[in-house]
Formats: sequence, structure tokens, C-alpha cells
Amino acid sequence: EAVAAEWMLEFTCSCLCRHFTEPNGAEFRRWRDVAQALINGLSQIPPHQKKTVYLCQLLIRIAQGKSLGLQFENDQRISPLESALSFWTLLEKEEIKLEKLHEDIRRLIQIQIVAVHMENRYFKEASEALERLFTDSESDKPLRVKLATVIKSKDPYVPLLQSFSYSLLIRKVKSYIELFMKGNETNFLIQEATKQVVSKGLGATALQNRPVEVNENDKSDLETKQRFVLSITLLRDVLGQMQKCCLDVDSSLFWIYVNCLLGLNNTQNVGKNGVSQACSRRRQRWTSKEDSELKLGVREFGVGNWAKILVHRNFNNRTSVMLKDRWRTLSKIE
Repeated sequence: EAVAAEWMLEFTCSCLCRHFTEPNGAEFRRWRDVAQALINGLSQIPPHQKKTVYLCQLLIRIAQGKSLGLQFENDQRISPLESALSFWTLLEKEEIKLEKLHEDIRRLIQIQIVAVHMENRYFKEASEALERLFTDSESDKPLRVKLATVIKSKDPYVPLLQSFSYSLLIRKVKSYIELFMKGNETNFLIQEATKQVVSKGLGATALQNRPVEVNENDKSDLETKQRFVLSITLLRDVLGQMQKCCLDVDSSLFWIYVNCLLGLNNTQNVGKNGVSQACSRRRQRWTSKEDSELKLGVREFGVGNWAKILVHRNFNNRTSVMLKDRWRTLSKIE
């Protein structure tokens, strides 16, 4: 359960990152709720997952930054963006390589804390927030003076606030997300599956650790084989534990796990070399039969239950993500 919870947190964080800037925000809200549940269930944050937790909390608060009625802190004076700033400070302490981007995002959050209050005509609250935001250091003084002048003007449309807009903040955070995901590609599934095969003496570690000379063309093939073998091991053990716990297969938790597994590893239609055939081709046209299967699955299980639809309907080399994308396309066509 602990292994699955840690893996779920990493997967959930990646989902929040992917859906952060989507227009309707439905998927982001869904994964926001999962992230909050997982984080609330932690008695303490494991050191290796601090950045993951801090990033989840940051994105949740930035997404709700203009909703002053929402409270994330016990102190009712603290707006969602001010709460986000505290998590951004924690993230900064975990990294030292992105100083310019860190500075830009910090400044944008500070400015938007004031701007959002002013847009809602809360000028007194904007002044109080300004006092909390800045220390007496010389480096903070220029921005502090400018924002104090803006608040006195009681004009939320002054050039300073327009130049450092909320949309610019979102774009900067998105840039950070892209760097974060590139530099923190999750190997958690592989690591935990490796521990499993080592403890059970299944021999798959030979494939994982054996020194093999491969050229660039064969390298991705070898990695795919490793991931396939190890992922299947973890899939078996996780689902086996679920059955021991008598987890209802119709429960949302069960399908969250399965959705994660199928979203990361398509284990259908395995070829002779042990690699999923879906990995061997990048694009595959949807047939009318598959479209019908997808529509029937949505009718039976509802929109969003892609993992459940994938398991119960007949598809050829598809993943739950592919089903979601195809449904979006069909909806636009109709």
C-alpha cells in the first residue's frame, strides 16, 4: 500500500502538470482531488518526494489564485496566491539551477497577490498583504515601493500590473513544469518492480542490470523490454494485494490504480520479443469498429472511465490515453 501510494503521488503530480493549462480544467480538478487525498494521507513527507508534494500544492493554488473566497491556510487573511508563494519558497530551497526563472515566478506571484486584491477592490487587504510579503532588504525595496504606489492609486489597470499579468504568471509556471518533468522523469515504477523481482528471485534483474553493448537503434528496444518485464511484475503484485484486501473492482480507487498502470504501460498484444506491439508504431488509424466499441464503452461506464472501458471493450493496441483523445475527437466531429 505504501509503495502504491508513493507511485500514485508521482503519477498524480505528472497528471496535474499535463492538465495545468487546459481551458475547461475538468481533468485538472479531478487529479487535484486525488492529489489532495494522497497528500492528506501522508503522516510525513518522504524527503525524496518533497518537490513532488510542493509542486502539487503550488499548482493547485495557482489554478485557484483569483478565487479570494477559497482558504488554504488557517489564517483567513492568506489568499490562495499567498499560500502558493510559501510553497514556491520551499521549491526554491530544493533547487539551485533555475535562479532566473525562480526570481521571475516569485516576482509575478508577489505582484499578482496585490493585483487580485485590487481587482476585487480590496485595497486595505492589498496593503496588508504587501506588508507580509516583503522584508526590509534592499533588494526588495524597489518592487515594494512600486506596489505601494499602485495600491495608493486604487487603479488595478496600471501598466505595472498589466505588464506582469496573471497570464504571464501561468506561462512562466508552465515553463517551470516543462523543465521539472524533463529533469524528474519518474523511475519509481522501475525501482520498486526491481526490488520485487530481486526479493522473489525471478531473474528479471539480469535483464535490468546486465552490461549489454547496444547501438542507438537497439537502445530504446532494450529499455522497453526492461520496462515491460518489470512493470508486469509490479502490476501482478499490486493487483494481487488488492484482491487480498477484497477491494471492490467497481470502486474508484481500484480504477485509479488500473488507469495508472494502463496509462503508463500498454500490456495488450505482446509480441514474440516480449515488447508490446503498440510500441512498434507511433500512429494507428481508428477503425469504425473501434469507434463503436468506444461509444458503447462510454454509454456503459461513462465519460472519463477510460481504463475501465479499455479493459471491458475490444480495442487493438490502445491505451486509456488514446481512448480519451479519440473520444475528444469524436465529440468535436459530432
